[in-house]
Amino acid sequence: MNLQPRNMATQEIIIIAVIGLSAGILSGLIGVGGGVIMVPALVFFLHYSQHQAQGTSLGVLSLPVAALAFLNYYQECRKVGTPLDLRVIGLLAAGFVVGGYLGSSMAVRIDKDILKKIFAVIMLYTAFKLLDWDKLIFKWIKAIF
Repeated sequence: MNLQPRNMATQEIIIIAVIGLSAGILSGLIGVGGGVIMVPALVFFLHYSQHQAQGTSLGVLSLPVAALAFLNYYQECRKVGTPLDLRVIGLLAAGFVVGGYLGSSMAVRIDKDILKKIFAVIMLYTAFKLLDWDKLIFKWIKAIF
């Protein structure tokens, strides 16, 4: 079990920074937690396991909200050979801070009813992706045609 940090490619650093920035913007914009955006993004774009993604998200939000939960994931992931990368957590956190400020700056300028609809669409999309309903709908459409 190799627990040494690996080198990160430029493309991976950019993806991580964009995930952090996006999670921060959406958190500031519509008040969603980082996990609603960050966890699925880490799973889909960086192929993290669900535990790695959740632990990484908690690491970003660890002070003071989820320190114990993060430590539990950190220890468990390390024990099973899929350690959390603290550099990824740091990069996501930096993007999250900047994005949170930018998102909240945008949110205060948007009408509350429009903001509510933006939130609903993002939550609906997230639910469809997490439940794999998007694949089911495409499969159903293909069967018709």
